[in-house]
Amino acid sequence: MKSNRIFDKIIGILFRVVLLVNTIMVVYPLLWTILTSFKTNTEILGNPWVLPKSVNIGNYVSAFTKANIGSYSINSVLVTAGSIILLVTMAVSSAYALARYEFPFRKFIKNIYMGGIFIQITFIIIPLFLLMTRLHMNDNRFWLSLVYAVSQLPFSIYLLISFMKGIPKDYENSAMIDGCSYAGAFIRIIVPLAKPGIITVTIFSFFAFWNEFPLALTLISTDTKKTLPIGLANLMEVQRYATDWGALFAGLVIVLVPTIIVFVLTQDKLTKGMQLGGLKG
Repeated sequence: MKSNRIFDKIIGILFRVVLLVNTIMVVYPLLWTILTSFKTNTEILGNPWVLPKSVNIGNYVSAFTKANIGSYSINSVLVTAGSIILLVTMAVSSAYALARYEFPFRKFIKNIYMGGIFIQITFIIIPLFLLMTRLHMNDNRFWLSLVYAVSQLPFSIYLLISFMKGIPKDYENSAMIDGCSYAGAFIRIIVPLAKPGIITVTIFSFFAFWNEFPLALTLISTDTKKTLPIGLANLMEVQRYATDWGALFAGLVIVLVPTIIVFVLTQDKLTKGMQLGGLKG
């Protein structure tokens, strides 16, 4: 018994050490980037490891004005919001049909969606580009949003099916007895009860869409329509010659802030949503 307790304590200490090291590896670069974004070029080139002597807001002003980060941010907001709306609309209705009804080829269609989880978008980016070029869909933020939504559709349906299966059919039957149609029962009963799953899908999708790079780089060519990751990459290329490193780090912080805020505000709901989905699946 005593040896088992000693062993458990050793394992516990090792776990804490690993978690501490992992936390430092994640937090330190983040803090270093934020602090560097307030430094002048002289401070960055002189000693990048010391604290800034003063808060230099000019880096953020330069990022928004000279590097056009503000316009790129608006494009990212529009594309991300449109993608999430399209994705949730398609995923919720598809998962509802696959989870709640029996119809011909249901299992085959479900397997097709499940197989789509293992297809990375970068594997099909060339034929996708050629297809969208032929259909005149390139360089359009709406079609980019649709491609984003479709790329996340298999995983979202897989996640939502587990929530849909866990909802008793008695709720739908009672609603229909009271005069609800299938669509009415879906909107008034199923969607509210599946809210944890919808929130989980929305959060995962936000992280994927906000930080997406290859598709935006391939499908958008006009500078005024480019998203924030592409704008940041352009800014990095400019800084190779302009040496305005403070503006570059300010741009990095601008990209990071929304994802950090969303994660901090929704981490509890995200964790609970994944737990509920796992239990019901």
